[in-house]
Amino acid sequence: MSRPRLPTLIAMQCFEASARHLSFTRAADELNLTQSAVSKQVAQLESLLEHPLFLRVRKRLQVTPEGSLYLTEVRKTLAQVEMSTRYMQSYGGQSDVLSVSTLPTFGARWLVPRLNGYRLRHPTTYLDISIRSDPFDLEDERVDAAFFYGRGVWPKAECVRVLDEELVPVCAPGLLPAQGFSSPLELTQLVLLQSASRPEAWHTWFAEQDCYTEHSYHGPRFDTFEMLLRAARVGCGVTLVPRFLADEEIARGELTVAWHHAIKSQDAYYLAYPEHKGEVAKVKGFVTWILEHLERPTLFPAIS
Repeated sequence: MSRPRLPTLIAMQCFEASARHLSFTRAADELNLTQSAVSKQVAQLESLLEHPLFLRVRKRLQVTPEGSLYLTEVRKTLAQVEMSTRYMQSYGGQSDVLSVSTLPTFGARWLVPRLNGYRLRHPTTYLDISIRSDPFDLEDERVDAAFFYGRGVWPKAECVRVLDEELVPVCAPGLLPAQGFSSPLELTQLVLLQSASRPEAWHTWFAEQDCYTEHSYHGPRFDTFEMLLRAARVGCGVTLVPRFLADEEIARGELTVAWHHAIKSQDAYYLAYPEHKGEVAKVKGFVTWILEHLERPTLFPAIS
């Protein structure tokens, strides 16, 4: 199956510059081309698209509705090409890119604070960190290392246990009665904020204390722990989150542990990397860095 013909980069540049200046002549000056070359490129683009991009009215250009629609997409494409080019140019000849994926809140709250100083030790390695929550193939996606939550199994990958998880109920201090709660079930007086990634959390938390309530699954559901923490801070209700993710807010007094019981999960946070990349310098250096920083205390230690 043959691929469809696609416009050249120079044709898109000629179209974008002509649309911005409404002049082939000024576009030609900007691109260091002749006026006829720019006009020819635009004409070829119109032929390829089978739509007119400009109206020629009294020797002046007007962008057609089809042209305006295409112009939006062309500018996105040119911006992406420019960004990618500058991105690669910034590395110079002696640099390497390490592609790392991470869970959103884990990445922001646990990983990023532990990257301080990494650049000094590995000056020729540039980190490219992306957010990924769903399973994927490390090889197909060309990812060098990935943080994930689970049982420590990833196809064709080595997995390093990074952090255990302990879920605690937290809420804004103002939601607690002056004397505190006397029973876990009293937390149902508040809105139970639900986690999309831990849908059984509240049911398990109550069950471990021999408490049962029809409200375990009731309450607004949030996709990330960051949103849950934010909702809890502003007083939307009480939520179950990993203790290490809430340490900062607890230390500042923005959140408080609503009840002492915590769920110790059988799953944990892991760092995975392709088996055949274990001895690749940039991957080995990153894994070593993470292992060295596993015991580093958080910037905001938890307080009881």
